[in-house]
Amino acid sequence: MRSRFRCAALVLPLAFSLAACGAAEEDGPVESAGAESPEATQSSEQAEATPAAPESPEDFLDLAEKAMAVEGAWTFSVKGQEGLTVQGHKSAATYRATVRRGMEPEALHWQGVSTSSKGTTKHEEIYVVDGTAHLKEGSAPWKAAPTSDPEMQNKVEDAVAAIEEFREYAQAAGDEMTLTKRDGTIELRVGSDKQKLTAVRDRAWVKKAQREFDPTAEQLRDAGIPVNDAQLTLSGLKEVLVLDGKTYRIKSHRFEFGFLVPYAGGRDIAYEQDVRQENQGTFDGKIELPAGVR
Repeated sequence: MRSRFRCAALVLPLAFSLAACGAAEEDGPVESAGAESPEATQSSEQAEATPAAPESPEDFLDLAEKAMAVEGAWTFSVKGQEGLTVQGHKSAATYRATVRRGMEPEALHWQGVSTSSKGTTKHEEIYVVDGTAHLKEGSAPWKAAPTSDPEMQNKVEDAVAAIEEFREYAQAAGDEMTLTKRDGTIELRVGSDKQKLTAVRDRAWVKKAQREFDPTAEQLRDAGIPVNDAQLTLSGLKEVLVLDGKTYRIKSHRFEFGFLVPYAGGRDIAYEQDVRQENQGTFDGKIELPAGVR
């Protein structure tokens, strides 16, 4: 699952202990040459039974998955911004939302509001149940589509799903993923500095950014501005998943990126997006579709 407000009118105008090993015989143990003592055997078994300390990104992601599954549901706060700058004029939107995320069965309820740079507000509500996303924007009727639908993928933010995304990143990225332990947290990060899209377009996190940008690219094309993937520049990208260093629960998730589109006079059109989610703790309620949507 991933929820996002799409910027309205961006285009112009602008994550025992062991029992004692063997009882001694009444007349005392008989040791044979080369045999390990009971103490040595016990020490060896204890070493084998003690879990290895987590080291790799996948180790921490496995722990995060288990830690999040312990509770029935979670609450996350979401805040983000999205903007498009053309010839010095910026069209933008900010948004805030609350996400309730059920673990078993998986379900999600998203409620939020976006505010354009002109002060226009728009309310949005999303339910994701049984692989279907139900979307209501403003006063419009409910709209349903599979979560695999690209539009719905761009419309659903799910910090818990980031665990699986980062697992895929770790398997494909190798040294490109960094793991940092600091201030009682575990931070997993992927990203890119400024470079041509063609140089990094095979990275999974870049593909996600490009999918997020596609609706705006279509708006630009409709406005007569050519958008060619071969000419796009990724101005920067970072995706960060932060875990609690003791419990391994997700603390936060952030996805930030930008694209530069060549434009007239050698100037670029700049697109930017920054979405941040913070874990607000457990949720005791039940997530289910309202009667009018079932």
